[in-house]
Amino acid sequence: MENGQLEHLYYGPALRYLGNAGRFVERSYRPVSVGEFTGDLVISLDSIKQEFPSSGSGDFREAALEILQGDGSHIMEFQYAGYEIQSGKPLLPELPATFVTAPGEAETLIVKLVDRLTQAEAALKYTIYRDLPVITRSVAVTNGGDQGLKINRLMSASFDLPEDRFEFIQLSGAWGRERHLYRTPLRPGVQAVGSTRGASGHFHNPMVMLAKPDTTEHGGEVYSLNLVYSGNFLAQVEVDNYGTSRFMIGIHPDKFCWLLHPGETFHAPEAVMVYSSSGLNAMSQTYHKLYNNHLIRGEAARKERPVLLNNWEGTYFDFNEEKILAIAKAAADLGIELLVLDDGWFGTRNDDTTSLGDWFVNGDKLPNGLKYLAGEINKLGMKFGLWFEPEMVNEASRLMQAHPDWVVGTPNRKRKQGRHQYVLDFSRPEVVEGIFEQMDRVLSSANIEYVKWDMNRNISEAYSLSLGSDRQGEFFHRYILGVYRLYDKLVRQYPHILFESCASGGGRFDPGMLYYAPQTWTSDDSDAVERLKIQYGTSMAYPLSSMGAHVSSVPNHQVGRITPLHTRANAAYFGVFGYELDPVALTAEEREAIKTQIRFYKRYRKLLTGGDFFRLQSPFEENETAWMTVNAERGEAIVGWYQVLSVPNEAYKRLKLKGLIPEAVYHVEELGQSYSGGELMHVGLLLTPPWKEGVSYNVMDKGDFASRLFTLRKVD
Repeated sequence: MENGQLEHLYYGPALRYLGNAGRFVERSYRPVSVGEFTGDLVISLDSIKQEFPSSGSGDFREAALEILQGDGSHIMEFQYAGYEIQSGKPLLPELPATFVTAPGEAETLIVKLVDRLTQAEAALKYTIYRDLPVITRSVAVTNGGDQGLKINRLMSASFDLPEDRFEFIQLSGAWGRERHLYRTPLRPGVQAVGSTRGASGHFHNPMVMLAKPDTTEHGGEVYSLNLVYSGNFLAQVEVDNYGTSRFMIGIHPDKFCWLLHPGETFHAPEAVMVYSSSGLNAMSQTYHKLYNNHLIRGEAARKERPVLLNNWEGTYFDFNEEKILAIAKAAADLGIELLVLDDGWFGTRNDDTTSLGDWFVNGDKLPNGLKYLAGEINKLGMKFGLWFEPEMVNEASRLMQAHPDWVVGTPNRKRKQGRHQYVLDFSRPEVVEGIFEQMDRVLSSANIEYVKWDMNRNISEAYSLSLGSDRQGEFFHRYILGVYRLYDKLVRQYPHILFESCASGGGRFDPGMLYYAPQTWTSDDSDAVERLKIQYGTSMAYPLSSMGAHVSSVPNHQVGRITPLHTRANAAYFGVFGYELDPVALTAEEREAIKTQIRFYKRYRKLLTGGDFFRLQSPFEENETAWMTVNAERGEAIVGWYQVLSVPNEAYKRLKLKGLIPEAVYHVEELGQSYSGGELMHVGLLLTPPWKEGVSYNVMDKGDFASRLFTLRKVD
């Protein structure tokens, strides 16, 4: 704009640009605005759409940036100072971010801004992917002056949309009911979600959307933001008095303050922007493709994920070597490919009050050690995995007795426990290194091919004894950088290990974690009915390949519900499949059913976790849920249909599919019939076919918690 500040002109579908940017510029007199130029009543930051708004200089809306200077001033006026375009995408120091894998996949625009008084510099980075409607953004602020600066607020992405006829969609909930879908019309003022817990959290996810009121899964406009970050975050939209919507996401400014000495640079985490004019499902498919191909990395990520069995709900802490080997033999007979030994294998741990931080083998439970146990499991044809909770410590542990200063806590105040544990200060490099050395000894001692990394409490009494009083505002960010550093060291040291992140279930399901751990334990709630909402909401941004989804025993340990075994599997198929139970306790009938389930998943797992995912019916709107996945060639598809409660004397039902070739013919295996793709998409599967005399024939199962799968194959 006229004073050198960067103005936002347009964001939406690709346009043919005819070379006249001036026609996009809006200017009008606004009463009570603060003018940029003496005598000019039109040009005011308060009424102009901005790309990188800073605080205190005439724009009274919430800013993307606030920097406190040595004289107490917080006024910054960043002006345009040039740009460059780079082929590919630069890495973000110490932070997870999307990446390119081949030349020509993306280009990055770097816009340079300078505040003339302080010589502070801001580099706004925009990466545009060639084959995806994606823009990733990040900001780097450099202190180019000779005095210290304090960054109090820095959003990774901010843009002003010229209208307010949107609905704010968020993924919120709590432990056991994460990432439920909430949709609220915009109103004047600020609507926001965020976390100040030290983790992205169960309660709100760092993924938010602005959708037109008539936007559905398969039609209409939606703008979305997702932060590639696992710590405190803020995502918000502010509607001003003239109907402009300022949409932004970044590190939560509460308790954040970063001291920037002369010559130093602070890098904000990456934000992913996705626009869709074809509804929410097209937006989600873009995220899925981006994250599967340009975020999730590593040797294990490119392989088919093994069908696993976790012993936690089968044994809890009550196990020994003999019991685990009995479980392993029963699991191998079922076709399980990976056995995961959960909590209780280390220290002297028989309950959750002791031994976190003491990462050495519990000799009473495992007298022959991990090498022997892993070897015996390998002989059965299975891989072996292990549970850790590396960020935590119990008071009853050798580690806390030796290093009480390694524990997060404010001096002279009580340290409060959560789940009988404290948080280790991962902002300190020596803590990260100490935990790495312990984990390294364990992981190098046996053939361990999977690690479940848990984190069961958030951070209270946030304070680091290693930081000065003027740097305590850096603690939360330094903490999550320490988590990333430990992940990075382990991933580099053990590239063959498949890491799964877990934070008391889904308390840290975000793109930052997926950069290090290709999959996340979606929720501690494994009930099939509850998982319909959890997995549906999670799929808004995150691919099925990232969602740990298990079949557990009944009555379900979280909600007490009894659901059919086939429904539990039909829900879990649409994720990284596994079991959370004791196979020794199964009946002969259950064992045979599970063998069939595992054979089915192995046959179709590439399609189930790597195909294009379509949401068909929402559990947030109906008694029924439906979704499907289709391969890239549109030759195979699997449809899942679920009914929560049985309804008497229902109307006829049809399920309209998506993503098929209209002219192609598809054979539906379960029905023994063939249909054109057009029939299946526009007429639909008839779920209540005609009654035949003398035959009990109905596609729908009777009873509560019913489900069906339909397997489609294109007929040549």
